Amino acid sequence: MIHPTAVISESATIGENVTIGPFCVVDDNVTIGDGCILKSHVVVRGPTRIGKNNKFYQFSSIGEDCQDKKYAGEPTELVIGDDNEFREGVTVHRGTIQDNSITIIGSRGLFMANAHIAHDCVLGDDIIIANNVAVAGHVHIDDFVIVGGATGIHQFCKIGAHAFLGAGGIILRDVPPFVMVSGQKNIPQGINSEGLKRRGFAKEEVLEIKRAYKTIYREGNTVDEAIEKLAESADKFDGVALMVKFLQDAKRGIIR
Repeated sequence: MIHPTAVISESATIGENVTIGPFCVVDDNVTIGDGCILKSHVVVRGPTRIGKNNKFYQFSSIGEDCQDKKYAGEPTELVIGDDNEFREGVTVHRGTIQDNSITIIGSRGLFMANAHIAHDCVLGDDIIIANNVAVAGHVHIDDFVIVGGATGIHQFCKIGAHAFLGAGGIILRDVPPFVMVSGQKNIPQGINSEGLKRRGFAKEEVLEIKRAYKTIYREGNTVDEAIEKLAESADKFDGVALMVKFLQDAKRGIIR
């Protein structure tokens, strides 16, 4: 169903069973997959490719030009997966040629009211971004991350899979997988044990991830020393291997 007040470009591609509500705008070079819902006053700019069964609430702005002063109108892209929910006032911007010219959002994410995802971000699957979160440019967020309300994430930071960021913090360094962070000073607070339990991690693996956390944060090791000490455990446990790989790739340094 397409409301008569909606404005849809002739070059847009609209899938089957798509609902486009009152006063929505769908621009040139936009593809909207089957089963998507644009409730009302939603703006989608292109080039943007949206997968299936995504829901966009009123006043969300999807695929707009980025807020980078270096951007000069180059043809960049936004790609969104399936089954995401974008609540009221969410903004997601396309990429820049200073990176890979693309912003990517995976599937099954929940983006709460007034969250902002900036240019060149790469987000995985099953992510929850709470109200008023600001994700700066070039940030990578891996699968199953939860970001608490009013959190700010500095550009180029990486957030590892299954991490939990408490509300109101400012993230200035990379956050390793599984780690919980809270408070304005972003102090590591242990492992997201409850989240791992809900996602079916074996008890033994959770214990090894906890031991790895202690090696990184509680024993006074440098990052290189922690990587060396975790090598044997990483050979046996995928979760520890994920943490080690993250430490090896961390360009901004990890939170401390």
